[in-house]
Amino acid sequence: MAWKTYKGKYPVKKPEKYNGDANNVIYRSHWEKLCFKYCEDNDDIKAWNSEGVIIPYVCATDRRRHKYHMDLCIEYTDGTIVLVEIKPDKQTRMPKVPKRKTKKYLAECMAYAKNESKWNAAVAFAKKNNVKFEIWTEHTLKSKGIKLLTS
Repeated sequence: MAWKTYKGKYPVKKPEKYNGDANNVIYRSHWEKLCFKYCEDNDDIKAWNSEGVIIPYVCATDRRRHKYHMDLCIEYTDGTIVLVEIKPDKQTRMPKVPKRKTKKYLAECMAYAKNESKWNAAVAFAKKNNVKFEIWTEHTLKSKGIKLLTS
């Protein structure tokens, strides 16, 4: 059984930890929702927000300027700030070349190129602003103790 991506309004239970409008927090995937709960429940996290950091970038696929909305911005109690992108591990790597170059393969290549453009901009932004940039995959979430639904 494949899980569908879904979105909704996240009910912030600890608004003092949310850096932004705690009444208007939107998750765009089940994994984001689980990460929001993780941020609220983790005592090592001082503050967090969703889509509060916007990074301009030029996409490799169309050479136009776009805005990259970070999934999470987390401030830990030790002062470390981490910008987080939440993605399935499969989408963090260039797709394997199949025997036939199908439309699906070409679409995956375009999506990867777009993501890589975003990530390069995020790395540069993080370096310039003395923060960290991380991509959290299902492996990262599991290592943090976040229980994922399995198919």
